[in-house]
Amino acid sequence: MGVSGALLAIDAGNSKTDVVLAGPDGAVLGAARGGGFQPARAGVRQAVDGLAALVERAAAAAGAGAPPYAAHVSACLANCDLPVEEELLTAEIAARGWGRTVAVANDTFALLRAGLPDGGEPVGVAVVCGAGINCAGLGPDGRTARFPAVGRLSGDWGGGECLAEEALWAAARAADGRGGPTALARALPAHFGLDGMPALIEALHLGRVAARRRHELVPVLFAVAAAGDAAARALVTRQAEEVVAMAAVALERLGLTGAGVPVVLGGGVLAARHPLLHEQVVALLAGRAPRAVPVVVTAPPVLGAALLALDRAGAPAAACARLRAHYDAA
Repeated sequence: MGVSGALLAIDAGNSKTDVVLAGPDGAVLGAARGGGFQPARAGVRQAVDGLAALVERAAAAAGAGAPPYAAHVSACLANCDLPVEEELLTAEIAARGWGRTVAVANDTFALLRAGLPDGGEPVGVAVVCGAGINCAGLGPDGRTARFPAVGRLSGDWGGGECLAEEALWAAARAADGRGGPTALARALPAHFGLDGMPALIEALHLGRVAARRRHELVPVLFAVAAAGDAAARALVTRQAEEVVAMAAVALERLGLTGAGVPVVLGGGVLAARHPLLHEQVVALLAGRAPRAVPVVVTAPPVLGAALLALDRAGAPAAACARLRAHYDAA
């Protein structure tokens, strides 16, 4: 059996997954980290199999025996965007017997909880911009605002994967004359030690540069934008506009446009606080929701998943503070 009163928190993103077994006092008892969570590609059962290996590692680190390892499982998962996906994932995780009760939500809610103060009614909006982009909000009386967030099909634009693709597109067209000039045409291939866009296109197309490495181009894009390149700056500006559009619509749906509530920003792209992007997000948000308070979260989102579990258990504020202190120290 698991540790008495323990809580199991899972934050599964597109690129990495964190699992934590915490005590009811907020102490971290065991943890494990692994790869991304993509049930739409792998299938629900196979994706949860990947979580199972990490749960077992975290339980072993905590000295837990056989399942159930915890009183409650709080699982905040990427690619859990539609109600039907939430139902399927809840059923699959509950069937594993890791905890006596299970709550599954999109991983954006973990970021939101990590950025909200402990105690009181949780109200605010979060935008996550990592490999992809998503937004979720909590309003008075537990009302929620969400987006399908399944890519261009649902109207999405942005995130690291999108920025890398757009940068490559602009660079390719600049190199062959179909588009205007941009320093991206030199900077992107140079990042991989290649002499031009034709070589980079060939390397990506034939797999000599792995597709998963495209995310490395996002910092290159921001560096080129910071140096004044018009094409790169236009992409960063559009990213800022998309972040604020999602946040503003969520605030409007919840009746919070005029309220002084947190707008939590996180994920690899936003947590990096690139000055050009961050300053535009803050300025644009002030225009749409003047009293909103931008909050950047750099702690791992599993903190939010664990805080949700502590909330569910009715833990005191001291337990939340202890959990936060663990990640502040890390």
